[in-house]
Parts: sequence; C-alpha cells; structure tokens
Amino acid sequence: MRIGVLRDYNLQQVVFSYNGGSYSIFGDSLSFGAILPNEFITLTIKRNRKIELKKGVTTLGEFEKINLIETKSGFSISLSGKIPVVKERKYKNDFEITAGEKGLTVVNMVDMNNYLAGVVESEGGGGKELEYYKVQALMSRTYALKYLNKHQAEGFSLCDRVHCQAYHSMVRFTPSIEVAVLATENVVMKDDNNQLVDAYFHANCGGQTSEAEYVWNSNVPYLNSFRDTFCIYTKQATWEKIIPQQKWADFLVKKYNYPIDDSIYGPLIFSFNQPERMAFFHSATLGIPLRDLRAEFGLRSTFFNAYPQGLNVVVQGRGYGHGVGLCQEGAMRMARYGYSYQQIAVYYFPGVHLVKMDQEQFFRQKESFVGL
Repeated sequence: MRIGVLRDYNLQQVVFSYNGGSYSIFGDSLSFGAILPNEFITLTIKRNRKIELKKGVTTLGEFEKINLIETKSGFSISLSGKIPVVKERKYKNDFEITAGEKGLTVVNMVDMNNYLAGVVESEGGGGKELEYYKVQALMSRTYALKYLNKHQAEGFSLCDRVHCQAYHSMVRFTPSIEVAVLATENVVMKDDNNQLVDAYFHANCGGQTSEAEYVWNSNVPYLNSFRDTFCIYTKQATWEKIIPQQKWADFLVKKYNYPIDDSIYGPLIFSFNQPERMAFFHSATLGIPLRDLRAEFGLRSTFFNAYPQGLNVVVQGRGYGHGVGLCQEGAMRMARYGYSYQQIAVYYFPGVHLVKMDQEQFFRQKESFVGL
C-alpha cells in the first residue's frame, strides 16, 4: 500500500527520527547509512523542487527523492512536521519522499495489515470489543481495495484524510486491533455481481441509516435506509445547535430563492420536522438538499428538526456523519451484546457476501458468509 500521509498540510520541512529499529537512508541512488538510536534526519523542500537532506546538523545534499527503508521487517519510525508544526506520529514499514507542487509528498509504503491496524485505531479508538474491531477492519479493507487507485495521479494509492480513511499513526495503544486484522485477513464484502461493495461507515446514524442517494445522488442497492435501535442511547446520538434566524433566512433565500412570501412555505422557513430521514428541506419541489444545510451551518448530520426561538433557530439533531452504511456506535453496541462481526456486517449491509479474496469460489447464497 502507498499511503500519502500528513496530507492536511503543505509540508515544507519534516523530521524523521529513530523509534523502533534502524532505517537505511537513500538520496536518489546514494546511500547515507542509517537512522540509529538518538538520531534523526531533516528534509526541507527547496525552491529548485529538490529536497535538502540533513542528518543531525550535517547537510548531505539535495535530491529528487528520499527513501527510508527499514533494515528489518517490523521496524517503525517517528515523523513530525516542522514547517508547519505537526505533532509526532509513528509509522511502520518504508517511506518515499518527493517534492510536490505545494510541498513535500510523504508516502508510507506499508503492509496492508499494518495499514488497516492504524486505520482501525484512528477511526474507532481504543477500549472496544474485539468483534467491533473485526468488522471495522473488514469495512476498511473492502474500502481500501475498492478505491486503491483514488490518488494514483498524485503518486500514491490512498491518503490519510477522512475522505479516504483516517490513518494518523500505526496502531499504538490497542493490541487487540492487530488480532482483529489478522482474524479477518483477506476477508472482504462483495455484492451479487462479485464486486467489492461501497463499504461506507459513519459515527452514528441517529436511529435510522440514510439512503445513499440522499448524500451522493446515486442509489446503492444494498444500502437502503432502515431503523437502527443499537445507537440511539450512545454519546453522539443527539445534538443541538443555535443559529441566528437572519443567517438561516439569508442562506435559504439568497441561494435557493426560498418563497418567503408564500402563504404555505413562508411561515415554515424556521420550522422543520423530520420524523424519518429526508433528502430535502420541506419538499423536493423547493430544491434545498439537507446536505447543503449541513455543510453551510456545520451540522453534525442531516437528520434534524428545527424551530424558532426568539431571534434564533434551534436545530435539534440526531446522529453524526452522513448516515450511510455501517453505524460505528451501533456496531460497537452490537459487539458488546455478543454479536459476531459477520452478523454486524450483514445487519448494516443486508444481502452482501463475506468472502475471502484468496478463494476462487464465490458464495452466491445471500444467507451465506465465510465463518472464521
């Protein structure tokens, strides 16, 4: 896997330092020894689109590409940003660093299992049940393989941002995640056409998952909206936000020509009731997608009600995220109740198949899945 890391930043200078084993240093085709205990290197992008390499305080030259190669499998290294400042992170396996248009392009060339372990901890945190980590590993593996070439034009497969999958470090605090990744190794989710599914997930659905077309204008057959009672009493199940009425009205009127003088819709501009998930504010005829309201006002989800209070609009919402696919807090609760990762997966993705990539036979019976 080639994963672009620290992609939220326009990196001008980074530091790699010793963490868990030595790393060989290469500038283009030249070898410069290794990073040993208590040692570090500094990489700085120059105006000529080359990278200055310094080991400690000694400048070793300027190069088109820097490679850091672990001297033994299983080693890890520390990486931090200096310009701009980015808190230290730790990664396993190798690195390739080149000069991009806006800064350094840092690529972690990482084993799939090491990558998935880092993703699962970044996405799900610590202290969860093993079966939850298994289903999250399944989701993340399926997603990574389906979108493996998403950033090919930039020189890597996927990045570490949430639009790919969060990958902020190697697994550091939760050894059971590595157990979960190995227990589900090579297992992916496929549809009836033997294609990898869109393994979407989100923090909390608020008690009802969303239709994919509400979010992305395209239908996904195995991701229909349904009631989910497993997440409704978790910490991100409900939320509230206060928005000035003037700001609310200006957005609706100026961007969407909301019919403020209409006898029916006019009085409803500050009120909205959504007993079940909807795609549009009041009516599709108004052409106001709820996802646009979410983006404009920084709402946690599109699953909300609203009412006027004084000079404000009170927005009371449910859930966190787009609501499509696996609800992470619901899956966590299911794992605590003793459901297996296979049961959790087919609960949120009804009709899909869990199969091993290294098996030639595809299990077409909808009720079947690989028992591991």
